[in-house]
Amino acid sequence: MNQITVLLADDQTIIRDGLRALLEANPDIQVIAEAKDGMEAYEQTRIHRPQVVLMDIRMPQIGGVEATRLIKRDFPETTVLILTTFDDDESILGAIAHGASGYLLKDISGAKLAEAIRDAVRGSVILPGNIAAKITKHIGRQGRAETSLSDFTQREQDIIRLLMQGKSNQEIAQTLFLTVGTVKNYISQIYSKAGISDRANAVLFFKELGF
Repeated sequence: MNQITVLLADDQTIIRDGLRALLEANPDIQVIAEAKDGMEAYEQTRIHRPQVVLMDIRMPQIGGVEATRLIKRDFPETTVLILTTFDDDESILGAIAHGASGYLLKDISGAKLAEAIRDAVRGSVILPGNIAAKITKHIGRQGRAETSLSDFTQREQDIIRLLMQGKSNQEIAQTLFLTVGTVKNYISQIYSKAGISDRANAVLFFKELGF
């Protein structure tokens, strides 16, 4: 069995210990490193290259939002999931804007957390309803709803629907009999038309449009 490798970033030792115990109860998940602040999370990601970083928001030196930005800039293949007690708009929007694949609150159960990690690795965007509502409200305020479905070609709409299903670029290419490079080009065009820059915001944006 291929294990999903995880780095835990949280400034509280007792939280990291608890998360490690919860996650390692799942045979397909392995915690390979820990970090007590954002800078250490970045350094540990550089050294260990985990598939997933489970990132707190409020930490010393560098917080989770900035650490997410640095990790996604230099290690874009690494999935970052925010796990925090804070659900303020600034933290949520900052994390998603910098490439986080999900935003979870610490009242989540161990089983749901493990499933969220699996889903994120498969390419899904993990946002509980209340978090998604905050982002959708912000997108509406930005005026992006002026874009309509008719602004996208039929092929672009096909790709958008597959994005909404959490499909990876490889899976979209296989489904539509395209090359991965062609899919990437289409996605870049879609993002440009929508005025967005990442998959998480794309999912929320196209939900708002009615996909």
